[in-house]
Amino acid sequence: MDPACFSESIYNLIPSDWKEPPQPPRYTSVFKTAVKDDMQKFKTAMKTMGPAKVELPSPKEFLKKHSKEKPLPPKKKFDRNEPKKPPVPLRTDHPVMGIQSEKNFINTNAADVIMGVAKKPKPIYIDKRTGDKHDLETSGLVPKYISKKGLKKNWEEVHKEFQSLSVFIDSVPKKIRKQKLEQEMKQLEHDISVIEKHKIIYIANK
Repeated sequence: MDPACFSESIYNLIPSDWKEPPQPPRYTSVFKTAVKDDMQKFKTAMKTMGPAKVELPSPKEFLKKHSKEKPLPPKKKFDRNEPKKPPVPLRTDHPVMGIQSEKNFINTNAADVIMGVAKKPKPIYIDKRTGDKHDLETSGLVPKYISKKGLKKNWEEVHKEFQSLSVFIDSVPKKIRKQKLEQEMKQLEHDISVIEKHKIIYIANK
C-alpha cells in the first residue's frame, strides 16, 4: 500500500482547518548598507525636482517698461577742435618727380607668362582630307545672339563700359563713343524684349 495514501477512516471525512505554511525569510543583500551610505554621500539635494518651495516675487518688483532693453553707450561730447583730415591738394601743387620703381618688369612679365593659363584655341572643324578649316560657331550651331542669356551678358558688358566713361564729354571722340554705346544698349534691350515675348522663334534660311 502506498504510504502517501491515507487509510480509510471516518475521521478523515471531517474537514480540518488549513494552515498557511510559513514564508521563507526575505532576501537581503549584503551590500545594502554600503550602497546606501554611498548614495547618501554623493546625493545632491533638490537635484532634479528643484526647491521644495519657490519664493514668489514681490508685488513691488513688477516688470517695468524698457527694463529688458540694453542700455545705450554714454553719449560722447562733440569737440570742434579735433584734428581733421588733410586738405585736398591744390591745383598749383606738383607731384614729387624723379621717383623710380625698383620693380623688374621683365622678370615679372616672364613669370606672368609662365604661370598664366594658356588661351583656348578657336573651335574649328575640317571637312576634307586637304585640311580645309572652317569656323565651328557658324557651322549650324545656335548663334550667340539668339541666346537670351548671351544678350543679357552683352548688355551688362556694354553697360559697364558705358559707366566707365568720363563725366565730362568735352571732345568729339568721347561723344561718338557715348552715342555708339547708347545705340548698342538700345538694340540689345530691343532684342531681349523680342525674345522674351515669343517662346518660339523661326529663322528662315536665306
